[in-house]
Amino acid sequence: MLRISKLTDYATVLLAALSAQPDALHSASGLAERTGIAAPTVSKLLKELQRAGLVRSTRGARGGYQLARSAQEISAAEIIDAVEGPVALTECASDHGQCGLEANCSVGHSWQQVSAAIHRSLQEVRLASLIAHDATLKGPDLRAALDGGWRPLIRA
Repeated sequence: MLRISKLTDYATVLLAALSAQPDALHSASGLAERTGIAAPTVSKLLKELQRAGLVRSTRGARGGYQLARSAQEISAAEIIDAVEGPVALTECASDHGQCGLEANCSVGHSWQQVSAAIHRSLQEVRLASLIAHDATLKGPDLRAALDGGWRPLIRA
């Protein structure tokens, strides 16, 4: 079964909350309260999302976080890569490891191709489409849905 982690789902919820008011600066504590995600988890994810270039932060008393790009410019692949690392279905498809069976394996290359195809597909899915669970849900209606506890869910 292919499934994203709970942290990636939470990261998507945070990005959705930031996209509801893209010009505003949001504190980590405010995002935690608004989304219902524990404050330490919010802080950890915001740092990872900032490192990946998906959010930017402004320091100071009036500082906070906001999207680095519009929700239409952020892909599902970027969100997953930021939190979980590159999509790799098998050890040999990952950049981090070597499989002990590689010398005798006749299917590794095929799994690498499958991983690459999944990643390409995830690059085509935008944050904007993940959070718009209804084509008519925009602006204030989207903010109301997020405030009301609606959470995006991504399943592969």
